[in-house]
Amino acid sequence: MFKNQKYFLFIILVSIAMYSCKGSYQRLLKSSDYDLKYKKAIEYYDKKDFSRALPLLEELVTVMRGTARAEKIHYYFAQTNYALDDYLLASYYFKDFARTYPQSEYAEEATYLSAYCYYLTSPPYSLDQSNTLSAIQEMQVFINLYPKSTRLAECNQIIDKLRLKLENKAFEISKLYYHTADYKAAMVSFENFQKDFPDSKYREEACFLQIKSSHLLTINSIESKIAERRKTTQDLCDKYISKFPQGKYLAATQSILQASTRTDKTKATKNP
Repeated sequence: MFKNQKYFLFIILVSIAMYSCKGSYQRLLKSSDYDLKYKKAIEYYDKKDFSRALPLLEELVTVMRGTARAEKIHYYFAQTNYALDDYLLASYYFKDFARTYPQSEYAEEATYLSAYCYYLTSPPYSLDQSNTLSAIQEMQVFINLYPKSTRLAECNQIIDKLRLKLENKAFEISKLYYHTADYKAAMVSFENFQKDFPDSKYREEACFLQIKSSHLLTINSIESKIAERRKTTQDLCDKYISKFPQGKYLAATQSILQASTRTDKTKATKNP
């Protein structure tokens, strides 16, 4: 029984201490003593208690703008949002910091982290890629501003990863047009894909699927459009054979070309 009493006493004392700390923090938030708020915000930040540091820093960013402490507060506020995984907000404040304090010792780091935050929010390629595009753009801005930075190799690696994501996205969209029998859109999409990603590992497949899209579009065309579209198919076949003389789809491409040419000759014989 004595042990139980000691246990309950311990729980009560801990609860009182926690309530006291919580009450003290709430009083701090409501206080107009900004010197104290600044001191406690830095303490919380140094202890990595970012959830407590954040509200204080958020207020101080506005209140102490233009003072000697403003630069440090702004930088810590951006870093606190970053530490709490609020990457879009962190990116905004890092970018704002670099614009506001371009001569700061933290300006390069802030510019990089602004771009890196977008990289961290880039979703799988199957989803919307707006943040991926923003990340590439911001990484390029960093490279242009700091061409001698030690972070350049890492930036280029990140850009390559992001572009690969865009490449996969573009190829999947093109294939979707093909598989849903929207052959006209598929042809345009595969053509654009080859222009945008000339070194893609999907380049040959994209070229062949463009041929198949053209061939199927021709087959399903009205009479007045068949001749023109058949010629387009033949040109695409010739282009594939020239680019990929030992290609994986060479036999299938030659078969489509022969079928298209044979149809032309048959028509010419029937209509001398």
